[in-house]
Amino acid sequence: MSGRLAPSPTGALHLGGASTFLIAWLEARTRGVPLRMRVEDLDTPRVLGGAEARILDDLAWLGLDWDGELLRQSTRRAAYEAALARLDAVGKVYPCDCSRAEIARIASAPHEGEEVRYPGTCRDRPRSRPWRRPPALRFAVDEGCVESFVDGLLGPQTSRVDLDAGDFVLRRGDGVFAYQLAVVVDDLAMGIDHVVRGADLLSSTARQLALIRALGGHPPEYLHAPLVVGADGARLAKRARGVCVRDHRDDGLRGDELVGKLAGALGLSDGDPITPRELLPRYDRARLRRGPVRA
Repeated sequence: MSGRLAPSPTGALHLGGASTFLIAWLEARTRGVPLRMRVEDLDTPRVLGGAEARILDDLAWLGLDWDGELLRQSTRRAAYEAALARLDAVGKVYPCDCSRAEIARIASAPHEGEEVRYPGTCRDRPRSRPWRRPPALRFAVDEGCVESFVDGLLGPQTSRVDLDAGDFVLRRGDGVFAYQLAVVVDDLAMGIDHVVRGADLLSSTARQLALIRALGGHPPEYLHAPLVVGADGARLAKRARGVCVRDHRDDGLRGDELVGKLAGALGLSDGDPITPRELLPRYDRARLRRGPVRA
């Protein structure tokens, strides 16, 4: 039983990531369970040299520690292949050589902010056919698949997975394993029973629950943390000044000052300087704001 921090070394540690990691740290320390560190470096074309070291250093500067050895997803490919083989053996995987443009043309147009639902074009096509491009591998979602859970912050959530997402990708055509598969396999292997992540990943949860059940696992609890937005309420631009933790360090801010700022935005404190350990006795999940918070 444990929680986890799971940064992606595709750039600097963002204020939104720092805010979510602060909540994850407080949740684990309040529950008295280990907090594991997992670096999600699977998408190698997007991984930036030195980003992992800088992220870990920024977390330490903020006062956010973790337990046990660090795990990198790039070392876990055999585990993901094994999970694919298990799913394939029970008829839950099929190859798909559709392009994104083809899917967008065929699929019904989503509402603003929604993902394009894959229409199942390749589901019943023979595997022996010639491939137009290296195929992705998709998860065959059962018709009528409904997944429900109670989010620790946002309350009851329900999704009709076959209609909301359709058959989703497990491994891309270039061989990169999809986020949906990797996090499920790793959370099960690491014994993660409480997942804290940003609200932008809320729509992924139903798909992951379907995968967990297909692999015979037990779903963890979820808490989807508020997104951090700018003063105008818009999502922060990744390249804007002041968006990254390192910007504030370079400007001379102390770690406890930035933690105080984040805790104040989340509704956990008055915004005065405070370390995570000083905040811990005062942590109350019920005080967390549910909507986006301003940095």
